[in-house]
Amino acid sequence: MRQYLNELESFGVGYKSYTEQYMDSTGIFKDAIISVLATIAKQERVRLSERTKSGMARAREKGKVIGAPAKDAQIVEQVRRLKATGISNQAIARAMQISPSTVAKYVMPC
Repeated sequence: MRQYLNELESFGVGYKSYTEQYMDSTGIFKDAIISVLATIAKQERVRLSERTKSGMARAREKGKVIGAPAKDAQIVEQVRRLKATGISNQAIARAMQISPSTVAKYVMPC
């Protein structure tokens, strides 16, 4: 948020919230307000991350598998055979109707 407000300020534009009167980048306390809001936003990101990790841990404890399902061994072998012939990941993905990131995952040396 601070980056955007700084960029706007460089163009001579200020920010004033219509609904939250304290959010005002045009007054003398603009730096203090922006710093407080940035700190609150950062803390909220940390809390969201902690809640997400906690929820995933609870799901794992209940036996839920987190992440994309594994590809069939035949598909993995076919991807590796095609890659060995020199075909690009993009071409393999199109031919097999899978994502290029999936191709990359299986052709990378483990």
